[in-house]
Amino acid sequence: MSQSLSYRDAGVDIDAGDSLVEKIKPYAKRTMRPEVLGDLGGFGALVEISQKYRQPVLVSGTDGVGTKLKLAFDWNKHDTIGIDLVAMSVNDILVQGAEPLFFLDYFACGKLDVERAASVIKGIAAGCEQSGCALIGGETAEMPGMYPDGEYDLAGFAVGVVEKDQIITGRDIVAGDVILGLASNGIHSNGYSLVRKIIDHAQPNLDAELTPSQTLREAILAPTRLYVKPILAALKQFTIKGMAHITGGGITENVPRILPDNTVANINTDAWSLPKLFQWLQQAGQVQMQEMYRTFNCGIGMVIIVDAKEATTIQQFLQQQGETVYQIGTVQARQGNEHQTRIN
Repeated sequence: MSQSLSYRDAGVDIDAGDSLVEKIKPYAKRTMRPEVLGDLGGFGALVEISQKYRQPVLVSGTDGVGTKLKLAFDWNKHDTIGIDLVAMSVNDILVQGAEPLFFLDYFACGKLDVERAASVIKGIAAGCEQSGCALIGGETAEMPGMYPDGEYDLAGFAVGVVEKDQIITGRDIVAGDVILGLASNGIHSNGYSLVRKIIDHAQPNLDAELTPSQTLREAILAPTRLYVKPILAALKQFTIKGMAHITGGGITENVPRILPDNTVANINTDAWSLPKLFQWLQQAGQVQMQEMYRTFNCGIGMVIIVDAKEATTIQQFLQQQGETVYQIGTVQARQGNEHQTRIN
């Protein structure tokens, strides 16, 4: 062989990776917490646990954003998909009462587009800022031949902390408790395989106005709402018995994950209006409502269960924190082996 080959000849550009690290450092720096030791770019990130905790328990979660990525590729919009990535993990650990401490991301592609990757990671940093957790590192993997041109994959990992005696388990939920629903931003990050199927079937004008402030395209890609700060504020003043992040499986399948076996969630769908985006999905795809509630959040992104005596007070507090909150049902005694979510 007369030609000397390099890693760049094989499709991996180390200089591009270094450039990306430099571009994202200012965004990551804005997310730092006092517990973080060291700077972005080391082999590992160091985080100490604050001494304010008596019996700290670490809570971890990992997730991706599913096939919502395909629409980001098709529509060339990459600046908010990172918010989705953060939200999917931090909202999950939040339901056990955990305050998110730090976040790591994994970004994989065939050929690194520094500007596109920086846009994605800038969104990740924005999500971390909104949820009060530090973006302390991650992995950028350039793997020629593994991904089509212009595509990438994302995964995220969050760690939070909660006092051992304040972990939310749902075990204290009883019949008579009230179910509060916090409004979603839209589809969030679940059900996009069906969304894409509906788009292919209906062939809509994606730039048509869905609401006075959003086109259909904008509504479909709206980032997942982060519930961390308002709910952590509520936990300092009130007792929340259980929480469910409404992700894959929709309202029907996620609420039972926090219920004792002898209870059911009786959901009154008249308590809130089905948002226009979900109306469009249901009509354009001729989707049965039962399927809608077990696939999508249908306008409710987070469910919390509280004592009936405190329900209105907690609802008003969360509204003061900027959330739209509905009393969407009650916990009732379970009859036999019935499903633990009744949709009425």
